[in-house]
Amino acid sequence: MSHLIKQNNKPSDSFFPGGLFLDTTTRPTSFITLIQSSSSSSNSATVSCFSWGIRKRVGTEFLRLEGGINGGSCFFSSLSLSINGTNADHSHRYTRESNEVSDQHQKKVEQDVYQEKEEEKESIRVNGSGAVNMTKHLWAGAFSAMVSRTFVAPLERLKLEYIVRGEQKNLVELIQTIAVSQGLKGFWKGNFVNILRTAPFKAINFYAYDTYKNKLVRMLGNEESTNFERFVAGAAAGITATLLCLPMDTIRTVMVAPGGEALGGVIGVFRHMIKTEGFFSLYKGLVPSIISMAPSGAVYYGVYDILKSAYLHSPEGMKRIQYMKEEGQELNALEQLELGTVRTLLYGAIAGCCAEAATYPFEVVRRQLQLQVQATRLNALATCVKIVEQGGVPALYAGLTPSLLQVLPSAAISYFVYEFMKIVLKVEST
Repeated sequence: MSHLIKQNNKPSDSFFPGGLFLDTTTRPTSFITLIQSSSSSSNSATVSCFSWGIRKRVGTEFLRLEGGINGGSCFFSSLSLSINGTNADHSHRYTRESNEVSDQHQKKVEQDVYQEKEEEKESIRVNGSGAVNMTKHLWAGAFSAMVSRTFVAPLERLKLEYIVRGEQKNLVELIQTIAVSQGLKGFWKGNFVNILRTAPFKAINFYAYDTYKNKLVRMLGNEESTNFERFVAGAAAGITATLLCLPMDTIRTVMVAPGGEALGGVIGVFRHMIKTEGFFSLYKGLVPSIISMAPSGAVYYGVYDILKSAYLHSPEGMKRIQYMKEEGQELNALEQLELGTVRTLLYGAIAGCCAEAATYPFEVVRRQLQLQVQATRLNALATCVKIVEQGGVPALYAGLTPSLLQVLPSAAISYFVYEFMKIVLKVEST
């Protein structure tokens, strides 16, 4: 039979012991063995035979569970609860732990304050350097457009003759006609306006693509870009650049159209369009422009990056990266190109051709929309139907051959100059 005994303590004492007597006829044999083993090595009348290291503190509360014996006919197990911690060992341990916690808290507060100050300084530094880096990034893209567009301006002029004027002559006859009527400079007609349009367009396009791509990588927690991220970033970059640069593209299209020369250049065309058709006439063809530039940007930047990534992960590409790391600053700007000169030009040309072929019909519709006047304006779908009715499906690809001839060197030179200028200007990854 088991009995529970409670004892009263002094008011000053914080321990409330209780006891449990176990009858010798009902106690477990293993329990007796453990008690005898402990009592044989002790001189005390009350032997502590086992102890659990369970100490649970709630505020200043400690819980200790221990067992013992008293006498030979029964066993006594005691339970003590310390509330105030009057036990010297408990008090000392608690005081020491409290001091340690307090010191750790103070150190953590000081570290947090220091870290906040450092983050503020870093934010100021990064924001300042970030603006400079963004400017250099934009200039790299703009300069690539200036060089590439000037180089391929004659081919761009031929393409516009087919799209805008509906020229029916073959390519050789058209070249002869322009050379005879306008001379050599006729092939660069509208090139300055073209640069004004394409320089900011390419600058924004390149910068937006790199920024969107890197943001997606960090957002999704990937180590490097996936093909999906490349296509999404390319499409978003194309839309961003289109929204910002479409007015200048519209002005240039009107300038090279029949009667455009009489309007008096960029300023004259701008004033004429605002006066006769309103400000939003500068955004004629916005919907097909976005529809064309989204897939065009996705294909252009996506294909180039896929080809580049495939090469850099190949044995040859890995050897080149290792070589560049070993040589470091001893390499010149051309030698620092990850793909090298030839591959940069080749991959850029392939990417440009893929993008042009995939989206060329949208380009044709967009150009036709930009030439429409307010009184007879049609929507994009109606314009597309009209083009097919007049010339059949091939009409949607009018000027594709000179366009591809223009895109091949343009895309190649554009990507090459862009990668080169990023090295020269020391543009950091965004």
